[in-house]
Amino acid sequence: MPALSRLALAGAAALAVVASALAPAATGAPVSAADRPEYVALGDSYSAGVFVRPWDDGDGCGRSYRNYPHQLAERFGYQLKDVTCGAAEIVDGILEPQPSDKILGPPTIPPEGGWPELPPQLEALSPDTDFVTIGIGGNSLGFGDILGKCLELGLTQPLKTKPCTDYYTGSGAGADWLQDRFAQVDADFGRMMTAIHEAAPHARVVVVGYPAIVPDNSGCSFLHWNQLGSVKKGDMPWVDGLERRLNDLLHRHAGHQNATYADTYESSVGHGVCQSGDAKWMYGIRDNLTGDGDQTDPPTELCNDIPGTGEACTLVHPNARGLDNQAREVAKVLQRGGRTHPGLLTAPQG
Repeated sequence: MPALSRLALAGAAALAVVASALAPAATGAPVSAADRPEYVALGDSYSAGVFVRPWDDGDGCGRSYRNYPHQLAERFGYQLKDVTCGAAEIVDGILEPQPSDKILGPPTIPPEGGWPELPPQLEALSPDTDFVTIGIGGNSLGFGDILGKCLELGLTQPLKTKPCTDYYTGSGAGADWLQDRFAQVDADFGRMMTAIHEAAPHARVVVVGYPAIVPDNSGCSFLHWNQLGSVKKGDMPWVDGLERRLNDLLHRHAGHQNATYADTYESSVGHGVCQSGDAKWMYGIRDNLTGDGDQTDPPTELCNDIPGTGEACTLVHPNARGLDNQAREVAKVLQRGGRTHPGLLTAPQG
């Protein structure tokens, strides 16, 4: 089981309101690409939309062409710079380069020599940037490591009903570590938000929260790997609470840092990892891929250590329906603002 320790898009009416604000006047010339608002998307795998086909397989970031940055850019006419990347962290990814060993795909199997180091996502911003979304924090908190520990404890402590909760709370061995991680995420997120505003001083910034993973453990079954595998049902309320605590931190920073918060959690509560069929908006540990096309992600040796019949080690990420919900929720934020970026009420005329 040591291998497990590495587990690491309001409705049509709302879109019509925002889209109409961007549409050129009937008497005007078409808006040129140079006149379109510049949108920079920053973030980790939940913003990149990893494991949802079709994805960009060129740099190991796994950006889906169905992720909310692409959906918003297409619908609202933005010029998109999508530099989101799976496994990105606040420091190693946004503020500083993302090291090669923290670029995990898909493709999960890197080219010979590994993926090249990536420049800080912050470098994509400029004074010309009009709109920024940022979805980050889970990897900095160590969610993958936490999930891996929950999987491990579910197998090695079979008589306990909530071994992971016990480990990370009270006098548990991981309690102090987790408190330190939250404190570091808090400090780093504030520093990052300041840096974003300095690099893109005219941009509207939206902080995007994380969708629900397991808000209700009904329907969950132990050792179902298209769900949460060996995580005990007794630990799932704590996992949900951990996610809500992280979202609260992101929401608070948005409020304090002249940004808007996009809540993707509440709308996804009935669509967690233990749902089935179209109601399921979240991949499990090992699951079947969703989206358009036929891309595959051949399993690594580590993935082959994980039981189940799913075609890829999807490691608890939004599936195609989950990405669509994220885009809907960010679109709602734009509608509530009455504009799609600061100062723009109608599209520039040609």
